[in-house]
Amino acid sequence: MIIIGITGTLGAGKGTIVDYLTKEKGFQHFSVRTYLLEKIKERGLPENRDSMVMIANELRADNSPSYIVDELFKQAQASAKDCIIESIRTPGEVESLKKQGDFYLFAVDAEAQTRYERVVLRKSETDQISLETFLENEKREMDSDDPNKQNLRKCIDMADFVISNDGSIEDLEKQVDKIINEINPVI
Repeated sequence: MIIIGITGTLGAGKGTIVDYLTKEKGFQHFSVRTYLLEKIKERGLPENRDSMVMIANELRADNSPSYIVDELFKQAQASAKDCIIESIRTPGEVESLKKQGDFYLFAVDAEAQTRYERVVLRKSETDQISLETFLENEKREMDSDDPNKQNLRKCIDMADFVISNDGSIEDLEKQVDKIINEINPVI
């Protein structure tokens, strides 16, 4: 069983990698975003990035910096399949998952304007924002000394593989295939 974690900047292509690995390689998907949206709905909060950040930070502060991905890891383990845990956001999450064995962290990034255009096109409930808000959200999530808050820069630095996604979906899939073949040529 292989577990891949995905981190990266907003709109960089995390979901596209997940779609490819689930559809083409049979991986099972576990999403921090989905987990948080369930908690947001339970509390009757607005379904937006601010609520997601608030709930995630609260859960981490109340439990541990790796609490959310630890919960998803338990589900992944129970599946006994190759899995992806999407949207790793804190160094504590990376550290916890790396202790589990066959875990690999993928980081994905692209130019800011390209990522913003992708976010607008996907039309999710949390992404209908201006470029200014997009950049502010990213800035808020890039660095923090608080272990319970997002620190994408550090997570990207901790990645086993960093993927540049400024090209086509086919280019991205080729990069992912190359990495998967390096990890486990059997998949």
